[in-house]
Amino acid sequence: MTAREDFIARFGGVFEHSPFIAERAYDSGMIFVPLTAKGIHEAMVSVFRQASREERLGVLRAHPDLAGKLAIAGELTEDSRNEQAGAGLDRLTPQEHARFTDLNTAYTEKFGFPFIIAVKGLDKHEILEAFERRIHNSPEQEFGTAAAQVERIASLRLAALLPEG
Repeated sequence: MTAREDFIARFGGVFEHSPFIAERAYDSGMIFVPLTAKGIHEAMVSVFRQASREERLGVLRAHPDLAGKLAIAGELTEDSRNEQAGAGLDRLTPQEHARFTDLNTAYTEKFGFPFIIAVKGLDKHEILEAFERRIHNSPEQEFGTAAAQVERIASLRLAALLPEG
């Protein structure tokens, strides 16, 4: 396996189902040894921000619904499963699950991508409050907010993989 292939295999999932971010970061020459969470995050965020709006929308759409069908079917990525479980989203009451389902549907219909929030350090009540607040944003506001959350999720995932340096 080449260094590039190794990098993409290791970090291609940092931006959910979007290995092109890791590929472009590596190919751009912005990745330096020793690998650090901060250095890789800066490179990958630069690539994400330079991607076309359609590509960034694709990254947003690659994220699963919170407590949605993929979670119920056990089909989340390992990172997403662990993140959602850490916030208690795998232990919702039937009423809470129904509220998340309704919000997921309304949000996706309004914005064209799932609700995205870095759930680490939040509980299900805080997530639900953010959901109910953000659903009233304009499409442009929410695209920016969701993109910022994707960048935060990437940072948290990298921090779990590498030293801060």
